[in-house]
Amino acid sequence: MGRVTTRRRVIRVVDGRPTARPDTLVAEEPLEIRVDGKSLSVTMRTPVDDFDLAAGFLVSEGVISRADQLSAIRYCAGATADGQNTYNVLDATLADGVPGPDPSLERNFYTTSSCGLCGKASLDAVRTSAAWTVEADSLRVSAETIVGLPDSLRAAQKVFDRTGGLHAAGLFDADGTLLCLREDVGRHNAVDKVVGWAVRDGRLPLSGTILMVSGRASFELVQKATMAGIPMLAAVSAPSSLAVDLAAEMGLTLVGFLRGNSMNVYAGAHRVALAESPVG
Repeated sequence: MGRVTTRRRVIRVVDGRPTARPDTLVAEEPLEIRVDGKSLSVTMRTPVDDFDLAAGFLVSEGVISRADQLSAIRYCAGATADGQNTYNVLDATLADGVPGPDPSLERNFYTTSSCGLCGKASLDAVRTSAAWTVEADSLRVSAETIVGLPDSLRAAQKVFDRTGGLHAAGLFDADGTLLCLREDVGRHNAVDKVVGWAVRDGRLPLSGTILMVSGRASFELVQKATMAGIPMLAAVSAPSSLAVDLAAEMGLTLVGFLRGNSMNVYAGAHRVALAESPVG
């Protein structure tokens, strides 16, 4: 796994009896994202799929929506005093004629792995204009397919098996086939990595797909889904009130508390094919 995991000595205590042993931890390191040489953001992430992370972040910010709008991504040498490449700083070069990030989106350039919105100037600043609309997406998914997504996501989490400390985001088609999975210490990073994979592969907009996340459904994840043209977001945990409001406003289907054979559909219920009509 390279830099994705690391080993540390721990004291394991079982029934009051201590034992020294090595433990595998998921790596967490800062990544500075620059655009055309200018610093845009620093996020704490798991150091893998960094180019996908950067590309997905630019989609989320409304900077790009197509692969040809991104000329190149490269790691920056000379990030330390001795000139070594730490692989923790990268620069995205936009294609000729593509405007850079909106300077009015004031932000604290440091974000933690648990919150990608920390430092946004206001709620209005994250209602980025999307290149596509998901409201008219004709996706229909059976309830049986939806309740099977968490198990499919979990089965594909290779690093989680070794560390138990990673979020995951998976992109599925209407039949529940996994198209892409990415893991990261930050749930927003995992989603950006999926979206970045898609834009670099020329797949946007992601019509007719489902984004499944291992944590809760935050406002930001709803925003990222709509920016990528994803019509359905499903989460194993709860959504926030703002996430539900934005999903309803944008026409996105939002599913939460997806556990076992049950789920809550908070918005866009018309895309969930049910065996019978809801009661009450």
